[in-house]
Amino acid sequence: MNTRAWIVFLDESGVSLLPQIRRTYAPRGRTPLLRHRLNWKRASMAAALGYHSTDFDRGPRLCFHLKPGSYDTIALIEVLEQVKAFYRSEPVILVWDGLSAHWSRAMRAWVTEQDWLTLERLPAYAPELNPVELLWSSLKKRELANLAGDHLADVADATEQGIHRINHNQHLPWSYLAHTGLTIHPPHPPNLRKDQ
Repeated sequence: MNTRAWIVFLDESGVSLLPQIRRTYAPRGRTPLLRHRLNWKRASMAAALGYHSTDFDRGPRLCFHLKPGSYDTIALIEVLEQVKAFYRSEPVILVWDGLSAHWSRAMRAWVTEQDWLTLERLPAYAPELNPVELLWSSLKKRELANLAGDHLADVADATEQGIHRINHNQHLPWSYLAHTGLTIHPPHPPNLRKDQ
């Protein structure tokens, strides 16, 4: 295993035009109403959140992909091609769950041809070990909360705003990793050292 590689966690999630209903504040006596068209159109999101194994000055890096419909092996290979370009073909240890498309015969055949990529599998039923799950939670509780869009483009725009918010706050990706209980050696990035 390459010790001077990016450790990249990848996960997928879905969104639809049905609003993610969350509590909100409103003036007394004026209950907020969400009006939407009961449209079931769905989109899928994939995020790859990477941490360099030895150089914390490089900071966490987030690669994001959004598409109508759902992911299959072919679509995930396209996402991995985007990850390869994003990390400029540097060595990547990709950590993801046991979704069948992640470990299909076609995916394994494609991965064997990639000298930059090593796959590692998260334990079964352990989404709490993937920092990208916290990224999804953050998006769905903030930018996508109570969003009653008419088109998938409305959802895409709100999601993109959330990705920009997370990208512009270097502490959030580190906090997602810290919340999982996982560490990357050295254990503390410069801005989160215990002696400060």
